[in-house]
Amino acid sequence: RTMDIICYLLVIVLFNIRAKQMFYILPFNHRSLICMEESAFGAMPENLPDDMTKIRIEKSHFTEIPRGAFSKTPALENLWLNFNDITVINSKGLEGLGNLTELRLQGNKLRLVPWTAFEDTPALKILDLKHNQLDVLPEHALKFLPGLTYLDLSFNRLTVISKEVFQNWPLYQKLQSMEEREATASGPNVVLALHDNAWLCDCRLKGFVEFIKSLSPPIILMNSYLTCSGPDFRAGKFFHEVDLQACMKPVVSAPSSNISLPQGANLTLRCLAKARPDPAVWWTYGLKIIRGFHVLIKSVGDYSVLSLLVIPTVNAADRGVYTCTAVNFIGNSSVSIHLDVLSPDSSHSSNLPGFPAASGAADENVYIDIRIAKQTVRGISIEWYAALDRPAETWFTIHFGRADADKKETIYIGPGIHSYSVSDLMPATKYEICVTLKNKAPRPGQCIMFVTGSDITEMEQREKLIHIVVIVLAMVLAVPIGMYACTTDTRFACLEGIMESWKNRRRERSSAGMERERQGTFDSLQAASDEGLVNKDSSEDRKVRRRSDDRLHKGKAEHSRLTAELY
Repeated sequence: RTMDIICYLLVIVLFNIRAKQMFYILPFNHRSLICMEESAFGAMPENLPDDMTKIRIEKSHFTEIPRGAFSKTPALENLWLNFNDITVINSKGLEGLGNLTELRLQGNKLRLVPWTAFEDTPALKILDLKHNQLDVLPEHALKFLPGLTYLDLSFNRLTVISKEVFQNWPLYQKLQSMEEREATASGPNVVLALHDNAWLCDCRLKGFVEFIKSLSPPIILMNSYLTCSGPDFRAGKFFHEVDLQACMKPVVSAPSSNISLPQGANLTLRCLAKARPDPAVWWTYGLKIIRGFHVLIKSVGDYSVLSLLVIPTVNAADRGVYTCTAVNFIGNSSVSIHLDVLSPDSSHSSNLPGFPAASGAADENVYIDIRIAKQTVRGISIEWYAALDRPAETWFTIHFGRADADKKETIYIGPGIHSYSVSDLMPATKYEICVTLKNKAPRPGQCIMFVTGSDITEMEQREKLIHIVVIVLAMVLAVPIGMYACTTDTRFACLEGIMESWKNRRRERSSAGMERERQGTFDSLQAASDEGLVNKDSSEDRKVRRRSDDRLHKGKAEHSRLTAELY
């Protein structure tokens, strides 16, 4: 009769657990919890007895091991959480498990593991992570697992790991000593399971492959036949069959750097890129990535890629400079090919940078109108306009650098492009930027010269200062070409100089018939400055500014419709 009562009470407890979804623990042998029933738990159970030594929960749907999930079970030695839906382990999810020796997480959905969490499990000897989705193993991963004798990372998504992962492992370092190796000769072996991952056998895996080849007892691979999954020409090969070389920055070459063809001809530009690992390769024409032509990429051996740019029918608009660029994680390299298209009378184009070009009188007289279109935190963007007979075939050249530099950087701009951006400007520096037709040298009136603001020590303020100065430049530099710009280091008397210079320039350009309508006035510039676009100066500077304001307003009565060339 007593046994009937006990069974009846157990049935009631089980019913309450199902009905109310409450996690009361039924101890197995008083110190263990084993639950392998489908969907038994929706979250990690609570109210665990503090003397429990083994927990095994499988086929449930909880997704996280939260902070301190087992902190109330300090005696726990074996924790099996296989075939659940665990995707996240809190960095303090193993807190309080100083006696834990075995942790099994097979068949979950882990993409990463907070390896520092194992600081709380110094006695851990068995770690099973097979059949998860791990794709990264950081260099410090095994640093907090000094006593590990079994590590299973098989059937994951690892592609590239560094040999430093194991060189930083305290147990491996310990076994490298001959004295330690002799002392542990009769001790337990260390088993590693690393098979059935998507190993990418290129130069990045060189150190790891060498480590695997050098392993000997007491470190043993569960499956010593690790297999490459890529690249394609190494897929299916075993580690001991491959000989990997060190990584290398791309080196790009082309059969010819100058090509001349008649209109209507077929053309294939070739570019060979050698790099380890294989680089990404693309073509550019001017400043634009080429998308209209047909591009083929072929692998021609170990770490060599041949890129082909196919132009079915060459015409005059295709002449220019084609650049092939190759990039991998170490660096990049490029090569340029100059294409000249012969007209039906077999004369060479004069529009291509790098080719001899006759200086026509019409070209010399082409007017190029330059303006600063916008500003960025550390740079500016310019736009230009030129009246051309053949705009679809004419190249431009940008000359940019410090104003006092003898040689400036040259950038070739293809037909149809009329803007360019300059970044990473330095403070307190005078710059000059010019736009010329084809490959000609700059002439007066084709350049803009500007000065950036002073440097200051704090980086945040420095960025703010440069930002403000560039805003002012974007307004002031658009006045007649060649004029110096006001900056935060100049006084507002500079505005009067700009006004006077503008008046003279306006009279000259009006007589030449080249004046175009512009919107805005220097009053708007003053208003913008008052709104904080220029840094506030001392009280004396503000007095100078007020006097300048008075003169500007007085002049406004006489020139009510005065229009400055602001964009």
